[in-house]
Amino acid sequence: MTDTILEQIMSIRDSGAVNMLSLNEVQRLAYEKGYYELVCYIEEHRREYWNFIMTGEEK
Repeated sequence: MTDTILEQIMSIRDSGAVNMLSLNEVQRLAYEKGYYELVCYIEEHRREYWNFIMTGEEK
């Protein structure tokens, strides 16, 4: 996970606009904010995203 992806995740999380476990909603909001890296990351690395959200561990 790159620093850019991490910053984008934190931005969405801090907004409180969506449940971070709702991947479709996170991707929608990321797309609306222009966070295309995050949209692709979730699509290609769902397991890693899920692990980060649940544990806070970056792998």
